[in-house]
Amino acid sequence: MAETGGALSGNDLIIHGDGRARCWWPGTDPLYVAYHDEEWGVPEHDDRALFEKLILDGFQAGLSWITILRKRDGFRRAFAGFEPEAIARFGDDDVTRLMNDADIVRNRAKIVGTIASARVWLDIQEKQGFSRFLWDFVDGAPVQNRLRSRADAPTESEASRRMSKELKARGFKFCGPTITYAFMQAVGMVNDHLVDCYRHGACAACASHANPAPLRCDDGAAAG
Repeated sequence: MAETGGALSGNDLIIHGDGRARCWWPGTDPLYVAYHDEEWGVPEHDDRALFEKLILDGFQAGLSWITILRKRDGFRRAFAGFEPEAIARFGDDDVTRLMNDADIVRNRAKIVGTIASARVWLDIQEKQGFSRFLWDFVDGAPVQNRLRSRADAPTESEASRRMSKELKARGFKFCGPTITYAFMQAVGMVNDHLVDCYRHGACAACASHANPAPLRCDDGAAAG
């Protein structure tokens, strides 16, 4: 993990105490830096893990991701490890329980939406697989962007708009095109690490693996 000290360079990179250049957005918070280094942008193909991330991105709406990240363990406990089969069986008593759980974001609409989305997941999973359904929006392979600064970073894309529209049509909740784009960035459907971030090359290398599960993408693979 990077040391907490860091200096901002001229192209929206932070040079950390370990000498590595990283994207600006995690700052120097150790938890956020670890997420940037180990998870964000790594291609994810696990059906359940994709469901978890999409749900958490929905909960993030109006909040910062670090808020959700700090509560992620609480979310996992409260939502049965994000097993869609279990969540789909939640009823009114579970909604009440969740609304009284200080370890999560207590938003009734999002809680009820998560239960509805779990039922949609079951339908998609049975028909074609949730991972395949989502990855088809990028033709099964990560989009390799080459962003130079935060000004280049998009907040949505044609693919995220199509994904959002299709998810909504099937009954998924809290999945607007900005949410789906943030999701696509996080699960490696697009590589939006700044090109000079040390993780850009590592995540690009992950794209050469067919359906990796799970894949951390070693730092040694980074091209810079």
